[in-house]
Amino acid sequence: MMSSASGEPRSRTAAPSLRFSVLGPVRAWRDDEQVSTGSPQQRALLAALLLQRGRSSTAAELVDAMWGQEPPAQSLAALRTYASRLRKALGTDALVSAAGGYALRLPPGALDLQVVDELGASAEKSRLAGDMRSARALFQQALAHWEGEPLSGVPGPFAATHRVRLEEKRLQLLEARLEADLEIGDHRTAAGELTALTAVHPLRERLRSLLMTALYRSGRQAEALAVYEDTRRLLTDELGVEPGAELQQLHQRILQADPVLAAAVEPSAARRHPGPGVPGQLPAPVADFTGRAQERARLRQTLLEARRDRMPVAVVSGLPGVGKTALAVRVAQDLRAEFPDGQLYGRLGPDGARSPGRVLAGFLRAFGTSDSDIPDDVEERAALWRSTLVGRRVLVLLDDAADMEQVVPLLPGEAGCAVLLTSRSPLSGAGTRLLALDVLTHEESVDLFTSVAGRERTAGEAAAVRDVVRACGHLPLAICLAASRFAARPSWNVADLASLLQDGRSTELRMGSLVERVLRTAHRALPPAEAHAFVQLGRLADPVFSVEHGAAVLRVPDEEAERLLEALVHSSLLGSPAPGRYAYHPLVGRYARELAERVGRPEGGGQTGAGAEGRPASSAARTSGPSSR
Repeated sequence: MMSSASGEPRSRTAAPSLRFSVLGPVRAWRDDEQVSTGSPQQRALLAALLLQRGRSSTAAELVDAMWGQEPPAQSLAALRTYASRLRKALGTDALVSAAGGYALRLPPGALDLQVVDELGASAEKSRLAGDMRSARALFQQALAHWEGEPLSGVPGPFAATHRVRLEEKRLQLLEARLEADLEIGDHRTAAGELTALTAVHPLRERLRSLLMTALYRSGRQAEALAVYEDTRRLLTDELGVEPGAELQQLHQRILQADPVLAAAVEPSAARRHPGPGVPGQLPAPVADFTGRAQERARLRQTLLEARRDRMPVAVVSGLPGVGKTALAVRVAQDLRAEFPDGQLYGRLGPDGARSPGRVLAGFLRAFGTSDSDIPDDVEERAALWRSTLVGRRVLVLLDDAADMEQVVPLLPGEAGCAVLLTSRSPLSGAGTRLLALDVLTHEESVDLFTSVAGRERTAGEAAAVRDVVRACGHLPLAICLAASRFAARPSWNVADLASLLQDGRSTELRMGSLVERVLRTAHRALPPAEAHAFVQLGRLADPVFSVEHGAAVLRVPDEEAERLLEALVHSSLLGSPAPGRYAYHPLVGRYARELAERVGRPEGGGQTGAGAEGRPASSAARTSGPSSR
């Protein structure tokens, strides 16, 4: 333990002769006596060496850390002077010359940051084992090491950068401790602390999510929903973005009064995990998961090939909102017992929201690797990850992958493990098995709507329910959204909703809705040429069109049009019902048309059907009817 706020050192059994703190002022102790760390620039040198955790730094790196882009003329001489003074204060065995620079040899447990990392790793192990009370206590012990602003009073760009990093570490530990508070049922106390924290960090969505959960479990549902609306308004005004998927899903669960969310019972280790220290990171399954019996059976069959000492990789692809993640989580939950050494979850994102390196670091921490032992290099992390899984049977669920390049570093090297991917694109690679997920059948769509909306309220309106799910294009996300809106309006009947959706007076399934936000994210992830084509193709009047039709409206040669159309099919934003034929899903097509209306017609008054001005006569002739190609 480091010193108290009064400057008196805290006791520690078998304390090392030298101890250091960076989670506040940079200080040093020899046994119980505080050691002078000198001037601000000398403390900057000490901080840079401490944060290297015993690794050597060159003189040039240390000069850059202390002074940045504009070091003084005699910076090397000043560096040597500061190093000499530190060596005299700390001892020649502590500060050594190495690799044209210096290194600080730290005994185990000598740095407060190292102790925090060890406590955090122990807390994570307790959490994964289901012992939330121990986890909460360990997280709190780690947080107690902060004594104000990290590296306070230390000048230089290196200290400024790490000050931000250390503050982020503190907030992550605080969020973990508050999550543990909620797990053990202390939601009322947590709600008060979270209210104050969200005022200080208004754009931090994880804190907002915890506050909404705490309020909901305290019987304050309306206040929890108000927090979401305030968050959405703030993010839209400040950053021009909508809340993330986690916050949106929590909002929907609160709207639906999800009884699972309301539960705050501390889980037992025996119920959650078959053994101590086994990661169980899978998200909770969707409460209203419906249908997909054939798809579930096919994925189970693929993943169970791990029993035969194989390492299967199953890929679920499909258009946004079709339920890829819900299906993957449901199947992964079904197979937990088949992978007794752990189930891991990582979200990647087509926009690089989470890099493979970050996901690897999280996976390694889940198996007890401390931050100090996680390599900086992604390839080295991947090698350590594969080594960690030797002899283990683990299921890895990777959500929203953009391409196989993101996925390859995360693949286990051990036969007996299995990987389940979701992606908008039909990823392929050595040993992958693809499941292209389509919209729900009509019967499944009806079942999903009535399940979310309430079977009592939909009874006797079978025809209206059919009209609603047809207007939703049988897309699960759209159906859930429509059903949730209906459930929140107790005076409506289903026919009212069906009428609004059919005559276009409602915007619930279009602009500003959850469906629109998902499609907007997918559209923005496209390369510029494909994004432009996505919008322009929305001008086509025919629901199914050919390459020639697409070339006409895009005003490009047929070969380029086919390349763009196939790229949109690959991104699951366009369907191909038959060779050479293409079609938008009704809701995707509606979104493309609305984008096209925003940007206006292109110069020359481009046509919305077959044929277009400005095309050669021979090409225009080929687009004269739906039978072309």
